Amino acid sequence: MTPMKVFPRAARRSVSRLLGLGCLIMSAFASPATAESVDVWFGTTTPREGPSKGIYHATFDTESGKLSPAELAAEIDGPGFLAKHPGGTMLYAAASDNGKPSIVAYRIERQEDQTRLVKDSSVETGDGGAAHVSVSRDGKVVLSAQYGGGSTAAYRLAPNGSLLERSDLEKHPEGSGVVAGRQEKAHAHWTGTSPDDRFAFVPDLGMDRVVIYKLNTDQGTLEPHGYGVCPQGGGPRHMKFDPSGERIYVLNELSLSVTVFNYDPEAGTMTAVQTVPTLSEAVKDGERFNSASEIRVHPTGKFVYSANRGNDTITVFSVLEPSGQLRVIQVQPIHGAWPRNFNLDPTGKWLLAAGRNTNSVTIFEIDPDSGKLQFTMDSVMVPTPICVTF
Repeated sequence: MTPMKVFPRAARRSVSRLLGLGCLIMSAFASPATAESVDVWFGTTTPREGPSKGIYHATFDTESGKLSPAELAAEIDGPGFLAKHPGGTMLYAAASDNGKPSIVAYRIERQEDQTRLVKDSSVETGDGGAAHVSVSRDGKVVLSAQYGGGSTAAYRLAPNGSLLERSDLEKHPEGSGVVAGRQEKAHAHWTGTSPDDRFAFVPDLGMDRVVIYKLNTDQGTLEPHGYGVCPQGGGPRHMKFDPSGERIYVLNELSLSVTVFNYDPEAGTMTAVQTVPTLSEAVKDGERFNSASEIRVHPTGKFVYSANRGNDTITVFSVLEPSGQLRVIQVQPIHGAWPRNFNLDPTGKWLLAAGRNTNSVTIFEIDPDSGKLQFTMDSVMVPTPICVTF
């Protein structure tokens, strides 16, 4: 296990001057899928005496929009966020393994009509445990973001997807200090790679920046490359690329806004072009508490979706071409409470919203022309869901 590293102050000043403004997102989109039954995995919280016991599995019919009852697939503590290997045979969870914060790898096994997870390997994260986990697009490296420790970790994978070791741990600089109680120190919140796997990106809520690394997937190492600068006090949480790989959308948790960025794939830099609120000030004034949680881009690139906890809604944005800027066209209640996560099915026809406080996953149909959501009046019980992975 390699020792923790801290960015030198001179290097931080240098890359900041080089990059200027920017902020960034990433996401991979499959081409529109044919109608079929697909696997859905649910990460959950597992409080003592709570209803959840670990990771749950269901199947989703992409033609009818029907979700099967969810069944326990693996018993483990706190498997909050999940990531699937691009090969389709492994699932990774940021969880507590035998009381130790870890990344746990499961092999997906199918026997007749049953799909189950079999524990394959586990590596301790250290630094307070991971808030998010992802896999490089070439399937060679797992990345994790440690919220409490303010760091990014990399883990090398064997050719079969098994975890080998934690190969790097990079400590983030201090927080911006703009929002009292939330930004005194770094809080890494999400990880992902550029479409070509040359760079890794980590939105840091405490820093008001996206930390950028050069990524070596063969060695499993991270080299500090620079920052994308987000609005002060915004608290960047999650981000996604659009399908072209030239545009990025960053969700700011604290200010409930989305920042749009242009991405230079050669330089690995981002330039901000717009920040738009997910909820109006009048709506927020009528709530005791609100915070943004998740952002997704439609496979066509025409629409963007973000979730609002407290208000318990999904905000729908239309993408204006050729600028890529956003316009709010709908704020849709999730018919549940506390949507910490949601996802779009592989066809782009449906949206599944996880209501953590209502133990529910509600299903919405996506209008292919407008991108607006319509509640299907269908909901499935899933205990304290906080991650939806197809």
